Amino acid sequence: MSKLFTPVKVGPHEFAHRVVLAPLTRMRAEGGAVPGPLMAQYYAQRSSPGALLIGEATIAAPNGNGYLGAPGLYDDSQIAGWRLVTDAVHAKGAKIFLQLYHAGRQSNSEVQPEGSQPVGPSAIPHGGVAYTKAGWVANTPNRALEIEEIAELVESFRRAAERGLEAGFDGVELHAANGYLFDQFLQDGSNKRTDIYGGSFENRARFLLEATRAVISVWGSDRVAVRMGPSGSFGDMSDSDPEGLFTYVATELGKLNLAYLHLIEPRVRGNLDDETRNPNPVASQLIRKFYSGTIIAAGGFKAASAEALITAGDADLVAFGRDFIANPDLPERLRRRLPLNPYDRETFFGGTDVGYVDYPFHEERAAA
Repeated sequence: MSKLFTPVKVGPHEFAHRVVLAPLTRMRAEGGAVPGPLMAQYYAQRSSPGALLIGEATIAAPNGNGYLGAPGLYDDSQIAGWRLVTDAVHAKGAKIFLQLYHAGRQSNSEVQPEGSQPVGPSAIPHGGVAYTKAGWVANTPNRALEIEEIAELVESFRRAAERGLEAGFDGVELHAANGYLFDQFLQDGSNKRTDIYGGSFENRARFLLEATRAVISVWGSDRVAVRMGPSGSFGDMSDSDPEGLFTYVATELGKLNLAYLHLIEPRVRGNLDDETRNPNPVASQLIRKFYSGTIIAAGGFKAASAEALITAGDADLVAFGRDFIANPDLPERLRRRLPLNPYDRETFFGGTDVGYVDYPFHEERAAA
């Protein structure tokens, strides 16, 4: 029997298989960063009995956005929209974790409150783009956060986690990868601070660990998770000792009894198809030596490579992104070894129902 389709426990939850919907930024929220019926339909389509879904990056603080059309939970007005999503997922017998993020320096003033300047751990020139009414544009140079503002951001994550509980989610994942704010604090290419949030591994991990504990205070540890990209370079990210840094962070997170640790494999760089650069999973193989809890791996996996990873014991579940975009019934297709719909990259970010909720299920294609 395929290990990919054996039951697994994640925190207090039981799942029928190990195929997870990865958190995928799709930028279809309505005005005020509020999810609407279209988003609910999208998540419902990708739900099935006993499945785990991870929601897309959701803004935790008013100044945390980097993409026009991204959803938020920094205001009570956004709770009802997310309730549409969680109710739709639960009606299909699945569960969904909320992913909270802050874009940090990966932003533009056009998507900041009153056109304000983006923030980050340090004011360092960097590349990258944000999505605004003008489309993809260069990031606005950021300013460094004052130390008291960091405490305010920790509280923002705690309050967003409370709203997620009210919105009906089944857990919370903190997004500490892809060059966003937590990642910016972790890696010394972006963090040049000389206070308690800069310098040593301990100091650079402080913000993430403080926010994780704040969310645990709302949810309990076994329904809280963290996502990391130990080799990620998206957003001009770099570190002088990535192995030392991320094994330290994994060890500290391992003390918190989390629901899971979510790792992005280095073969995926931004939004590029690049399995040839590093075809083998290395992040999970490394981190597994330092983290004994549940691990979810992500990074361009197919059925065979996901099966091999789980069989080797380097991860317990595998998150699928692009193939899940194009195949709302992906777990069933993988289980039955059915052909997959091709994805349309041009419709990944923003837009309408096209390339979002119009991909056919296998039965629909077979009947056509």
